[in-house]
Amino acid sequence: MQSFEIELGGRKLIVEHGKMAKQASGAVLVRYGDTAVLVTATMSAEPREGIDFFPLTVDYEEKMYSAGKIPGGFIKREGRPPQSAVLKSRLIDRPLRPLFDKGMRNDVQIVATVLCFDQDNAPEIAGMFGASCALAVSDIPWAGPIAGVRVGRIGEEFIINPTVEQTEKSELDLMVAGSRDAVMMVEAGANELPEDVILDAILFGHEEIKKLVAFQDEIVAAVGKPKKEIQLFAVDEEIDKAVREFVTEKINVAVRNPDKLAREEALKAVADETQEHFAEQFPESTKAIGSVIHDVTKEIVRRMITHEKIRPDGRGLEEVRPIECEVGLFARTHGSGLFTRGQTQVLTITTLGAIGDEQIVDGLEPEYTKHYLHQYNFPGYSVGEARPMRSPGRREIGHGALAERALERMIPPIEEFPYTIRLVSEVLESNGSSSMGSVCGSTLSLMNAGVKIKRPVSGVAMGLVKDGDAHTILTDIQGMEDALGDMDFKVAGTTEGVTAIQMDIKVAGINREILSDALAQAKRGRAFILSKMLETISEPAPDLSPYAPRVRIVQVPVDKIREVIGPGGKVVNKIIDETGVQIDIHDDGNIFVTSPDLESIEKALKMIENIVHEIAVGEEFNATVVRIINIGAFVELLPGREALCHISQLDRRRVEKVEDVVKIGDKLDVKVTEIDDKGRINVSHSALMEPSAGGDHRPPRPPRPSGGGSSGGSARRLGRESTAESERRQQFVQQSIGG
Repeated sequence: MQSFEIELGGRKLIVEHGKMAKQASGAVLVRYGDTAVLVTATMSAEPREGIDFFPLTVDYEEKMYSAGKIPGGFIKREGRPPQSAVLKSRLIDRPLRPLFDKGMRNDVQIVATVLCFDQDNAPEIAGMFGASCALAVSDIPWAGPIAGVRVGRIGEEFIINPTVEQTEKSELDLMVAGSRDAVMMVEAGANELPEDVILDAILFGHEEIKKLVAFQDEIVAAVGKPKKEIQLFAVDEEIDKAVREFVTEKINVAVRNPDKLAREEALKAVADETQEHFAEQFPESTKAIGSVIHDVTKEIVRRMITHEKIRPDGRGLEEVRPIECEVGLFARTHGSGLFTRGQTQVLTITTLGAIGDEQIVDGLEPEYTKHYLHQYNFPGYSVGEARPMRSPGRREIGHGALAERALERMIPPIEEFPYTIRLVSEVLESNGSSSMGSVCGSTLSLMNAGVKIKRPVSGVAMGLVKDGDAHTILTDIQGMEDALGDMDFKVAGTTEGVTAIQMDIKVAGINREILSDALAQAKRGRAFILSKMLETISEPAPDLSPYAPRVRIVQVPVDKIREVIGPGGKVVNKIIDETGVQIDIHDDGNIFVTSPDLESIEKALKMIENIVHEIAVGEEFNATVVRIINIGAFVELLPGREALCHISQLDRRRVEKVEDVVKIGDKLDVKVTEIDDKGRINVSHSALMEPSAGGDHRPPRPPRPSGGGSSGGSARRLGRESTAESERRQQFVQQSIGG
C-alpha cells in the first residue's frame, strides 16, 4: 500500500492505493478529514455490440453506517439511492464523460462508496477526486485527470470547501470541476450575486483544481498502470466517403427548417433514404451509416453557426424564441403558470400545505426538514414519443434540483409565510432548455398563488460552438444546438444577480473569456425573458386561492407545550377532532393551525389560548362541574384546568350535601379565590352572590343547565326551590320589620 498526501482547504487529503479492492482496474481510498470514500473504476473486457454510445455508469453509494446510523423501515438495508446520492452521482459523471474517446463501446463503471462521513468534509469532493484518480492509475484509456472543489463566499473572501458552519454564512455554494487547462463543469446556487463575482469564484476554484491535478500526476507516476489498447468504433473510409457525398446536400436543406418536428421528419427521411440506398453496397453497416449521417449533420449545423451566423431555426445569435405566459389556468389549484418559449412549454402548479406537510430528509447528514420542494417531470409526449411512464430518472431529479436552487433564496422564510410549498413542473413540449422553462413557469405560478417571493426569477440556457480559437455563443439554445454544440450553460437569476448556474462542457474545457462572454450574454437574455413574464403578472397576487389552506400562528410558553399536547396527545387530538384543523407544534413554542375554514382556525386558537391561559386570583369563570366529592365540587375552568369549589363556597347558607346544589355537567359561575404554591386552585360560587336590599343575602344564582339529561332538570328544580324559599324568607323579614 502506498499513501499520498496534500492539503486542500486547510485540511489533509490522503490517497491510499493498493490496500483495498485490488481486483478493480483502478481503486483508491480517499480520506478527507474524517471522511473516507472508496472509489473503484472497472471496464468490460470487450466492447458492447449493437450500441452507438459510450456506456459509462457512475454510482455514488451513501452507506448509513458511515454516519453511525441504521437505515429505517422494516428491511434495515440501503435500497434505492436517495435524491442526494443521485445528484452527487451526476456531479461526478459530468466532468469525467467528455474525456473518454467517443468511439469507446466498452462498459466503464465508477463506484464511489462512502465508508466514513464527516459532514465538514464533503464526501462528493473526495468522491470526484477519487474517481479521477482511480481512472488515472487504472489501465482504462482516458484523457484525465480532473478534480473538483466547492467554493463559498463570506464577505469578500472566497473559501475552498467550506465547513457546515461556513456554508450557513456563505452567500455562494459553487461546485467547479476541470482539468489543468480549463473549467469543465459548474453547479452553483447564489444569493443574487453579480456575474463578475461568479466568474471570479469559478476561476478561484480552478486554481485549486490545478494543484490537485498536479498531485494526481505524481500518484500516476508512482503507481499508474499502462493504458490498454481497446477496439474503438470507427467508420470505414469507403463508407464515410460514399455516404457523405450522398447526404451532405440533402441534410443541408433539411436542417434549415425552422420547425422542430418538420426538421426531424426531414432528417429522418434523409436517413431512411440513405440506409435504403446503401443496403446492398454496405450490408450490415447500419450503425456506421447512421454515424456518418450524424457527423455530417453536426458539421453542417456548426458551420452554419460559426461561419454563416445562422441558426437552424433562422434566429440571430442572441435572439430569444417567441414567449407566451399565462397564469391562473385552473380553478382549484392554488397557483399555476404556463410558460411557452418557442417549442418548449412548461406548466408549473403550486400547492400550499401545512407546516406538517414538510419533507423529512434522512440521510448521512443530520435529519432536517424542507418546506420548499420543486419537482420536474419529463413525459415522452413532450418530444412526440411513446414510452413507458416510469419513476423520475437522474435527469428529472437533476433538473428539479436546479430549478429549486434557482428559486430557493427568493422564497419567504417560514416565519413570514408559514406554508410548505410544493412546485411541480410538467414539461408539455420540449425543444431545449426545459429546465430554465421550469424556472420561469415556477415564478409565474408562485406569484399567481400569492407567495410573496423576494423577486421574480428568470432563466436561460446558453450554448457554445468552438471553431479553433474562435467561438460563437448562442442565447436560448434549442435541442439540436444543445446536442451538436460544445456547451450547455444554464443561468438563472433576478434583476439583482445570479441565483443558480449549471454548466456542462463537451470539449476539453473553456477559458475566462468564454465564461465572461457567456455570463454577460445570459444576463441580457434573462432580462428580456423576465420583461415578458412581468407583462403577464408583475407582482404576487394579494390574496391566496380560496381553496388554499389558511395558517395562523400562536406562540405559547415552552413549558406549556406539554399541556397543549396532553397525555399521549389527548388534548391536542381533542382540539383537532372538534375543529377539523391541522395542528403542528414546534419545540420553540410556535403552534401552527391550518385549515381552509377560518372559523375553525379561530375556534382552535381559542381552545389553545384557554389551555395556556395563566389563571389569576379574582378571575371569574362560567365553569363546568366535572367531579363531586364530600367536601365540594371540582369544576373545569378551562380545558384541562380544574379547581375546587368547597362545599362552604357553594352557597351563603349552609349546604348539607353537595348534590343538593349541583350535579355533574352543571354550569356554575365561580370566582378564583386562592392559588397555592403547588398550583392548586380554589374557587367560590357564593362570592358572586349579591346582597339583598334588606341587608340579607340573595340565594346563589341557579346553576345553568348543561343542555340535556337529568342533571339539567335537577338544576332547574333547584333554581325553583331556591326562589320559593327566598320569597318566604323575604316575607318573614318584612313582617318582622313591620311588626
